[in-house]
Amino acid sequence: MKNIDKHIAIRQLALLMLLTLLCVVNGRASVKLPALISDGMVLQRDTELKLWGWASAGESIEISFLNKSYKTTADANGKWEVTLPSQKAGGPYQMQINDISINDILIGDVWLCSGQSNMETLISRVLDLYKDEVSQINNPYIRYLKTPLKYNFTGASDDINGGSWKSATPENILDFSAVAYFFAKDLYDKYKVPIGLLNSSVGGSPIEAWLSQDALKQFPTNLQVAQQFAQPGYIDSIRAEEKKITEQWYATLNQNDKGISNWFKNDLDTSDWGTISLPGYWADKGIGNINGSFWFRKEFEVPASMVGKPAVLRLGCIVDSDSAYINGQFVGTTSYQYPPRIYTIPLGLLHEGKNSVTVRVINSIGKGGFVVDKPYRIVVGDEFIDLTGNWNYKVGAEMAVLRPQTFFQYKPMGLYNAMIAPLLNYPIKGIIWYQGESNTSQPAEYSTLLTALINDWRIKWNRTDLPFIIAQLPNFMQPKENPSESNWAMLRESQLKALALPSTGMAVNIDLGEWNDIHPLNKKDVGHRLALIAMRIAYGDNKIISSAPIYKSMVVEGNKIILSFTEIGNGFASTEKLKGFAIAGEDKQFVWADAKIEGDKVIVWSDKVKNPVAVRYAWADNPEGANLRNKEGLPSSPFRTDNW
Repeated sequence: MKNIDKHIAIRQLALLMLLTLLCVVNGRASVKLPALISDGMVLQRDTELKLWGWASAGESIEISFLNKSYKTTADANGKWEVTLPSQKAGGPYQMQINDISINDILIGDVWLCSGQSNMETLISRVLDLYKDEVSQINNPYIRYLKTPLKYNFTGASDDINGGSWKSATPENILDFSAVAYFFAKDLYDKYKVPIGLLNSSVGGSPIEAWLSQDALKQFPTNLQVAQQFAQPGYIDSIRAEEKKITEQWYATLNQNDKGISNWFKNDLDTSDWGTISLPGYWADKGIGNINGSFWFRKEFEVPASMVGKPAVLRLGCIVDSDSAYINGQFVGTTSYQYPPRIYTIPLGLLHEGKNSVTVRVINSIGKGGFVVDKPYRIVVGDEFIDLTGNWNYKVGAEMAVLRPQTFFQYKPMGLYNAMIAPLLNYPIKGIIWYQGESNTSQPAEYSTLLTALINDWRIKWNRTDLPFIIAQLPNFMQPKENPSESNWAMLRESQLKALALPSTGMAVNIDLGEWNDIHPLNKKDVGHRLALIAMRIAYGDNKIISSAPIYKSMVVEGNKIILSFTEIGNGFASTEKLKGFAIAGEDKQFVWADAKIEGDKVIVWSDKVKNPVAVRYAWADNPEGANLRNKEGLPSSPFRTDNW
């Protein structure tokens, strides 16, 4: 009996050894790495590097990099991490983690690029300004990874679960963030160090979505919302209800739309259609604030010189969604209001003489129409046909307002958990932040929120001096004739207040916006201004003038107010007449003011205010014409001396 037991024990031991061997052989392939640690990655120079991942519990992990080996063992939960010594800039290199080869690794500077849609905006969307320059881009030492849109309310995610490193080559560049690329280009051109860009941004996201649970403890209302969305089944119940409502709305719309089967056809009789001048909103054209579907149609003449050549239909921006047809043939569609409509017309579709363009517009809430001061034309090479002016129109189906769907990614904490927490092991050089548009309804609170975010992210990355650089909101909306209150100005002030924290900077952009577009095209100058600040606070280049003078204090002398500034640098640019200043007395009624530069001071006055007590500068949604700037051409930040 003992011999039998002995033989069984030997067989069991042999089997265990075989299984162990198989685990070792196959287990190497079972190692899982986060998406960040992959081909083409950029690792932060001059700091310890943490590598991490997952494997079978107890599995041995061996890393080979730059002729050195590093070993560890996965813990009981299958997690492992290894710390590598700091490295100098260079590459490309290869790394081996068990059986996984990671190729084309660079060591340089890694920047987190976060915020909302103006940080997301792609190179492809700004080609109207940079087409020639973009066509020449080919820099394998600038790398870019866009984290996929995800949210999580139940806890911090351990991986972004998607995305890959891309080089700034002709094949990839159109999918780079425009601000991030131009920022990186300036840094690379100056320092010749590889630049890695981690773009973790989401269009429309408010700042509270990027705060951790720890940071949200300062904001109990937001924390309560986050906890509500963490409840099991809560999101699914909302999604199911809204899906049903939305599907029913569109089904009813399409069923009732009288033109859905034939109003796009080329030979349509439109003699009973109305006439409207476009661009513009139909509610402003005497039609009424109608929701539902509208059909618009215009005939145009094509000369022989434009026939048989590549052609593009430009339809500016449309609120909200559209489908476009040329001569009865579908050429493109866009599902929401912001993107520019640029539709390729199939070769041969245009013919000499009379042609037609038809656009079906669906608007579910608010004012629908065609945004003014945008291009509406058919373009063939250097020739174009203007499509502005009179169009025929007809209502397809009038509908009740459709309640907007819940954007779960906008709720507090969700984006932090899914799109920031998984990055915290990855050392970075600094952060550029372009966000705030979605918080302009409560601009005063933004100062506290932004301060909390900066402090929290620094704690999470374990770097109290982590550079944090803000893109101040640009000018937007119609300029006002007289001085007035402004939520956008107040939010810019909240952004300015964040500079009280060390290792922070702010790019002022009040001259780079567009009154009719919350996504202005000029992203190159934004990136350039962010890079100037990075050169100073992250790279220690104190000779760089990265900011125009910033308001410091005021004194009243008679009927004048004398303003003092910090960040004087080389001083103010001389100008014939300063614009953008307003002054008020104790009645708090601001009027436009005269202003002049005297050395490093600005003197402000108005004959209408004998006893002034306060000054405001560029205090507007769109401070058109405000021109206080330094000799390097950088604009001064909007400010106010009052706290009214």
